[in-house]
Amino acid sequence: MVERIIERRKEPEPGELIYEQTYRWMYERCHQKQGGIVIIKGRELQWEQSRQALLKFYLYPAVWDKVGVPGWFVFINHIKKQSGKHVHQGGLGLFVLEGKGYTVVNGVKYDWEKDDLILLPVMPGGCEHQHFNTDEGKPCFWLAFIFTPYFDAVGNALEQKEVSPDWKGAPGMPHVA
Repeated sequence: MVERIIERRKEPEPGELIYEQTYRWMYERCHQKQGGIVIIKGRELQWEQSRQALLKFYLYPAVWDKVGVPGWFVFINHIKKQSGKHVHQGGLGLFVLEGKGYTVVNGVKYDWEKDDLILLPVMPGGCEHQHFNTDEGKPCFWLAFIFTPYFDAVGNALEQKEVSPDWKGAPGMPHVA
């Protein structure tokens, strides 16, 4: 069971102008960012097997109120053999930390190796992609950087087409959404 905590925000003062509400909101956000977490220790984070891949999340919505740079998804993807296949908008970078393989974007194969940067393109309808490790049995990791305000502005949506061969499912979760 997941426990949810809802934090009550200060309500507008009676008769407060929208500009003043916005000014206060901006001030509070700026103050929160200045006092946010600066270092996230990777060794303290857990790997989780999702329908897409084995992932370790550093930044995601549930921690944005605790960090100095909210609005980012940052995670490591461990590709054993292959990831799942999904479609979402491009406009993000995937930095290869270790290994070699290839990514198929809308049917086109792109080879990569350690220290390469994979850039998924912005395109109408998003881009379908899947990642493969060509040295099976050897480590293959890349780090994703996704700036969600940009993602939202280009109309991002996510559709899972195929699941990772390592996905065993979870109670109540369909294999493909």
